[in-house]
Amino acid sequence: MEKILSKVAPWLPSARRNPGAGESLSASIRVLDDADTAALRALVSTDPVANIFMDAQLAVTGSARPGLGGSLIVGRFDGALLVSACWIGANIVPINVTAEDAEEFGHVVKSLNRSFASCFGPADAVMGMWKVLAEGPQQAFSVRPNQPFMTLSKAPAIEPEPSLRASHAGEYDLVLPACALMFEEELGYSPLVNGGSFYRSRVRSLIHSGHSLIALDTEGAIRFKAELGTVTTRATQIQGVWMNPEHRGGGKAAGYMAAVADYALRIAPTTSLYVNDYNAPALATYRKVGFEEVGEFATILF
Repeated sequence: MEKILSKVAPWLPSARRNPGAGESLSASIRVLDDADTAALRALVSTDPVANIFMDAQLAVTGSARPGLGGSLIVGRFDGALLVSACWIGANIVPINVTAEDAEEFGHVVKSLNRSFASCFGPADAVMGMWKVLAEGPQQAFSVRPNQPFMTLSKAPAIEPEPSLRASHAGEYDLVLPACALMFEEELGYSPLVNGGSFYRSRVRSLIHSGHSLIALDTEGAIRFKAELGTVTTRATQIQGVWMNPEHRGGGKAAGYMAAVADYALRIAPTTSLYVNDYNAPALATYRKVGFEEVGEFATILF
């Protein structure tokens, strides 16, 4: 696991350059505006499961125009047709970006001279952009080029563990440490650096929305937890899967994951996740539950 000594909270956007709506950033890429919203929705709808991040953002903002916090969406056009796009905020998220146009998006992102927490999405797009961004001002502390993208659209293949449930507001002080431990195991630093107000708010929001799922042991500690990190009417994405180290190796993970999937499928018709290819136990668990690999994601962590 990669370790770093200090880190600025990744959900804090850094916006050194804020191009305006409609501004051209390359020969075929420009900043999207209100008038592009319908075209962006159509682009997202070509794969609403892989594009769940953008689908969820549109559900909140209702528009393709730049956000008040400095976020923006840039789109590549073939004539008048929007063919691919990229969300640029605290993270970089490609939408239907092909390997062929990924480098052009990379140059556009690099020209903004911003700092980011991550770039994630379909592997061809992310790794194509990384060819350019690797020469940019911001160094990555982890490059994860092969992350199986898995989905489930039917009942889990095994019986769900009945003890899994949504956490409630009174359990915030129980849930937060488990979330922080999972984050630190995965990324190598605590999300509570400098107080972690944005991370704390995120955990509270997940609990409030019913998207924080937990199972407790006999002592009242969290045995297992996961979140529905992104939710739309068309899909959910499971994130933050964590088994308390004291309970690992007991064969319980698959039942808990089946329960998470069962819960998610009551909200939307498909649930998804992506996982590091070297995490063999997790892959085996997800396959046992019935998840099928439908693509490959990649993640660059800055």
